[in-house]
Amino acid sequence: MIIKNIKIERLNHTFQEEISKILMTEIKDEDISFVTITGVDTTSDLSYAKVYFTVLSEEKKDITTEALNGAAPFIRGKLSERVEIRHTPELKFIYDTSIAYGEHIEEIIDKINQKQ
Repeated sequence: MIIKNIKIERLNHTFQEEISKILMTEIKDEDISFVTITGVDTTSDLSYAKVYFTVLSEEKKDITTEALNGAAPFIRGKLSERVEIRHTPELKFIYDTSIAYGEHIEEIIDKINQKQ
């Protein structure tokens, strides 16, 4: 079981790198500019992969999510050319809220420290 988890973690990392490269070099859509892939979570049967991303402008997250999910079949095709596995998972792009959450926690800590 541990070996499978290590394999999936390596695959997640490879997917993250390759999707980032594909977005930088092969996607011409303006709605997908300035996207950072923050992580990939692939199911154990390799049928689906959640791809987490952030954008420079918080206001564009909905438009970017729609554009990325629209481009997902193209990205998946390019990914299958670059990564040698039997079945390339279906991609679902999800906006990563962990950075915004971290900033929110940091603001709370700063307010607490200012009161002391």
